[in-house]
Parts: sequence; C-alpha cells; structure tokens
Amino acid sequence: MTSTTDAPPASSEPDDAAPPLTSRLGAGTLRWLARFHPVGLAMALLFYCWSLSPSLLPRAWYLQGVATGISVVTGYGIGVLLAWAVRKCGFTANWSPTLKKVGWYLLAAVALVIVPTFLVLGSWWQDISRELVGVERGSGWAYAGVLAVSVVVALILLLAGRGLRVVAQALTRLVVRVLPVQVARAVSVVVVGLVVLTAVEGLLSAEIARIANGSAMVVDEGTPDNVVQSQAPERSGSDVSFEPWDSLGREGRTFVAGGPSPEDITAVTGEPALMPIRVYAGYRSLDTVEAHSDVEQMDVLAARVVSELERTGAFERDYLAVATTTGRGWVNQDVAASLEFLAGGNSAIAAMQYSFLASPLAFLADRVSPRNAGRALFEAVYDSWSDLDPATRPKLLVFGESLGSYGGQSAFSGAQDMITRTDGALWVGTPNFSEQWRRITDSRDPGSREILPVIYGGQNVRFASTPADLSDLEGLREWEFPRVVYWQHASDPIVWWSSRLVRHRPDWLREERGADIDQGMSWIPFVTFWQVTLDMVFAAEVPGGHGHAYTNEAVYFWADILGIEDEARTQRIFDALASGDR
Repeated sequence: MTSTTDAPPASSEPDDAAPPLTSRLGAGTLRWLARFHPVGLAMALLFYCWSLSPSLLPRAWYLQGVATGISVVTGYGIGVLLAWAVRKCGFTANWSPTLKKVGWYLLAAVALVIVPTFLVLGSWWQDISRELVGVERGSGWAYAGVLAVSVVVALILLLAGRGLRVVAQALTRLVVRVLPVQVARAVSVVVVGLVVLTAVEGLLSAEIARIANGSAMVVDEGTPDNVVQSQAPERSGSDVSFEPWDSLGREGRTFVAGGPSPEDITAVTGEPALMPIRVYAGYRSLDTVEAHSDVEQMDVLAARVVSELERTGAFERDYLAVATTTGRGWVNQDVAASLEFLAGGNSAIAAMQYSFLASPLAFLADRVSPRNAGRALFEAVYDSWSDLDPATRPKLLVFGESLGSYGGQSAFSGAQDMITRTDGALWVGTPNFSEQWRRITDSRDPGSREILPVIYGGQNVRFASTPADLSDLEGLREWEFPRVVYWQHASDPIVWWSSRLVRHRPDWLREERGADIDQGMSWIPFVTFWQVTLDMVFAAEVPGGHGHAYTNEAVYFWADILGIEDEARTQRIFDALASGDR
C-alpha cells in the first residue's frame, strides 16, 4: 500500500499552461534581438562605450543620450558592413545552433555588465569636465536617462535606415529590367544616397533660412526690457541719427544703448572721458532700398554706417573699430566696452546687421552673408579712413566673435594684409571653417600646438586662450605693431568642430590637451564628431574663460593690441566689467 505522503503534489495548473509573463517577454525580446546582426550589435556596444567618454565640455544628460544613440547606430552599421565585406570575400562560418545560442547569451551577459558600468563612468567623466570649467557637479541619477534617450534615438535612426533600404530595393527591382543585378543595386544605392544628401543639404541651407526667417523677423522687432533709446548724438538710433531706432533690430538697439558712459569711464580710470561712439545699421532698413543681391545689400548697409561715422565725428577719434556681428547682429558687449574703457571713450565702433537669423541657424544655413558683410563694412570704412591724413586719423581696428570673426577676416587676403591695412585686430572664438584662421593655423611654427600656434615667432600674430599666453609661450620674438590676436579657448567646440572629425584625427587631439579639457579625451572615428557637435549646443552656457564664453578678459587682450602698459588701470577696468559696472 502506497502512502499518500509519498505521492507528488498535484499541480494546480494544466500541463499546457502558458509560461509566465516574464518568460514570454524575455523570449520575445530575444526573438526581436535575433533580427539584428550579432556583429553589428557587438560594434554598437563598443560605440556605446566610446560615446560616453570625455569631450570638450560637460553635456546635459539628454544631449549625451542623443550622442550615444547616434553612435550606437553608427557602430551597428559599421559592424553589419564589415560582416557583409567578409562574406563577399568568401569567408563564411557555419555555426551550430548551440554555438549561436551561446554567443547570443554571451553578448547579452556582456551588455548587462557594460551598459550600467559605462553609465556610471560617463557620469563620473562628466563631473570631471564640470570641475575643469567651473560648473557645479551634476546628479548621477539624472544620467540614467541617457539610456532611454539613446534607445529611442537609435530606434528612430534604424527605422529610417531600413526605410531607405526598402526604397533602394524597390528601385533595384525597376532598374534590374535594364541593367545587371549587381549594377542595378549599386545604381539604386547611389541614387537614394544622393537624394538624401541633396534633401539634407537643402534643409540645412535655403529651407532653414526660409522657414526660420519669418519668426526671426518677429523676434528682431522686440527690445529687451532693460534697453532704453539713447539720445546721445554719438549713438545711432537717437533723434539726430540717420538710422531710426526701430530700424536697428533687437541686437542693434541693445548695442547702441549699451556700453559705458563718460561718467562710468571716469569713475574707473580717474581720468576725463568722452562719450564712446557706437554706430549701427539694421537689416530692416533695406526694406526701402532696391538691392538685387546680397552683395549689393551689404554695400548699401555699409554706406549707411559710414554716413553715421561721418555724422558723429568718428574719424576724429583716437580709435575706430570695425566690428562684424554674429547672426542677427550681436556684438559682444565685454569686448566693445573693454576697448572703450581703455580708450577713455575716445573711440568709435561701427557695426551692422546682415541677417534676421540667430547665430546657430546662420551657422548652419548662411555662411555667405557674414563674408559679404565683413568685406563690405571694412572696405567702406577703409576707403574713407585711408583718404585721411595718416598723422591725425584714428587707429583702425577690427574685431569679431564667432561668425563675426569668420566674416570679418573675409575682408583680408591673409595675415599680412591684416597687418598692412589695420592697426590691430581681435578675433574671438573663430569657427574652424574660417579659411583665414585655417591657413594661418596650418602655417604655424614647428613644435607649436594647434590650440596655441606660434606664427613666425609671434612677431605680429599671436594666439591665446588666456592673456598670459600672449607672452608666456616659448620661442616668441619681440611683440611688434600692428598686433593681431586670435582669442580661442581649448574647450570651445565652435573653434574645433569640423566635419573632418568623422574620419580624421586633428592635431589638437594628438597633442597635449588644453588645461580645461579632460586629459582622457581622445579621438574616436564618428563618435568624436557627434560629441563635439552636441558640445556646441550649450557652448556659451559655461563660466567665462571656457567654452564659447568670452567675457571681460578682453580688456587684457585690447591692452596688448593697443600697447597700453598701465597694468593697474587695466586691472581696475577688468574688475569693473566683472562687477557689471559699465
């Protein structure tokens, strides 16, 4: 007789009961992952790790997620391409089902370890970058959102890629009727690629400008709350000015209404001062002018600026500066005010607006207008200035920041031309695509770094991240006049971003890193390009002296350019600008 205690417990479920929900989700996930190529996934995992490595500046977690998502898809694509190339070379591997299963589980196990580990490391590297640029440390928990954002971005890009593949396959089926299969496939891929490139190029140029222009014009009509129309005759937009206040644009009104007054200058320097002259022509003033091309429009605006210079007596001042603006007409107030303080107000600054687009959009969509504006304004001012008596005419200076530096340098054929036709220049945060900057940088003396190149021993042209660099670099000759200064931070992505980062390691990542860059930053194909691209988003939202934030240190650079050696006076001006007392 069998005891009931020896019998197995009765099951409460039928033998064919459905597996638990977690098991079904796991099996579904594995089936979904099996649709991807294992080599592609392995490369995607590698690029995921690389994407979290240090870059020029600390990034918000969601921007890091975008960079990671793009990098993951890039890695996957490279992996699939490599596997395809190996197959085409005749190498095939007939793995057994068991071995394939082991491989998938091994890849999953590595991912389970690697993914969270590098999230933690990425957060740690970002905190190092924050400390280097003087930004408060972030929360590691916020960095967990990187994974979610990167997955979404990666999936969107994968779906887009597969959609393009479907289009290419459909096109192949049509072309194969008249061409061999291999040729038809190649033709289809090329055609789809050209269509995509053409569409993207159009979007990043004419379409961005067209779509954004309307809203940009509306923004341009506004005036910041703290900006009040100046009635000083030395300012454009005053009641006696040839340029109406409403025509100057938002940034133009901000520029002419700002800056130090004679009283402000005297309070800092202890010396009598003049009212600094600031003249400006707004893009909106072209509404009543017939000009059929961008060049003609810039010539008209430049002529209006010269008329304002003549009206205000600018050609009788000690210093006359031509400033090329950025985007919708912005001029760095710290750079402008530094010059005015040092000059005791005996100065004039001329600028004009060449677009309604904000700088980031102009950076993408319009690189022609800054060049045309820079050339037109300088040439118009130079023509009038060069007719004056060399013994009494003002010293002619030029400056510009970012797109303004790019556009302003377009007025010159090279460094020697700047030295010949000006009495000094200050180029700030110059974009990497600037031809003059690139030519001068590439001609640097052997042994000098790309981030701080030495040009002909620094005789007339010097590069600096801090004021001390103007004199502390090795191998410098005597600092002669005229002086041209390129002010650029090692951590400024605007200066170092280039499409060549996709496949080319730049010299600045071969050499010793800048002081405010994580020394662990290295060049990684494709990945570094996207990291630096996204660094640009908040490049100016860091403390002065880092990134694309160029502030009151400008006073030291102007003092060197002008040959002013009163260090105590320069320091007082620096302190006044730092405190906001302008």
